[in-house]
Amino acid sequence: MSLKNTLEIDIIKASASKIDSIDFENLAFGNVFTDHMLICDFKEGAWQKPIIKPYEPFLIDPSAKVFHYGQAIFEGMKAYKDVNEDVWLFRPDENFHRFNKSAVRMAMPEVPETIFIDGLKTILDLERNWVKTGLGNTLYIRPFMIAIGSGVIAQPSTQYRFMIILSPAKSYYSGEVKVIIAEHYSRAANGGIGAAKAAGNYSAQFYPTKLANEKGFQQIIWTDDATHTKLEEAGTMNVFFRINDTLYTAPTSERILDGVTRKSLIDIAKREGMDVQIRSVLVEEIVNAAKDGSLKEIFGAGTAAVVSPISAFSFQDIEYVLPKMEDSFALQLKEKLTNIQYKLAEDTFGWTVKI
Repeated sequence: MSLKNTLEIDIIKASASKIDSIDFENLAFGNVFTDHMLICDFKEGAWQKPIIKPYEPFLIDPSAKVFHYGQAIFEGMKAYKDVNEDVWLFRPDENFHRFNKSAVRMAMPEVPETIFIDGLKTILDLERNWVKTGLGNTLYIRPFMIAIGSGVIAQPSTQYRFMIILSPAKSYYSGEVKVIIAEHYSRAANGGIGAAKAAGNYSAQFYPTKLANEKGFQQIIWTDDATHTKLEEAGTMNVFFRINDTLYTAPTSERILDGVTRKSLIDIAKREGMDVQIRSVLVEEIVNAAKDGSLKEIFGAGTAAVVSPISAFSFQDIEYVLPKMEDSFALQLKEKLTNIQYKLAEDTFGWTVKI
């Protein structure tokens, strides 16, 4: 994928930047946004000219399809700044292709590479001062698309809006994370939209997650919809299990999102000589491994959190506490991945792209 900018984009710059008013040391994830946003509309069967303009609310018809039939997809990406003040993206081609897979599944138009990639490059170049140096400092990137066509008839929209907004960020989760293994609720089903990064997938998680929160747990490990015997994802993340010195994770499917962080960690683990098994992971084997002491780690993996170690899990109202590992696989893999992202280690995979 080329990052050479061949796209004409209208740019309206903000009259003044709010960057000096932001406390970058105390950021709540996803609450602060940069000065500008990118907008590109699809209408009359064609994509229009993109525009970058000051970040602001916009008007939309109350009958817009996004409100009534949920045509909305998004991606999560990050930009990093190295010690030389250069800004880097991490595997943007993966996010671009996954975005369009989501679009196809939701009966939405695919976004051309020039709009997605060139638009992303242009707005990042404009907002590069918002990317701060130092491990843990990132600029979270949220490309998304919504149906803006009006009318409440139950059919796909004919008009859509693609946007990119940017949010300076630090770590997504902090402290220990405890999870409940789902016994009733499911994140997705075969034939559904679980493999798409569709907005509705996340809103459907809110209620069962609220129930878990009320019991003192931060997230849920989702199980398959048919039998609730297979472990699939942890909250909004892919999930890994370490039994003795073998790392297990479920294969992607119609129910499981093809996570960019997930596949990157798998490649790094294999490079480092770790035994990685990609197969269905059963609730029963994880519970038994917790009982006999062979379960060493569980951790989530995703763009926002990168790697999030899990300290305990609950199943059938019994809580299992995991051992504290000083040199855990989770922390080893996180360090190796973030060192690549921040250009502190050689990128032997060719994953990083300079802006």
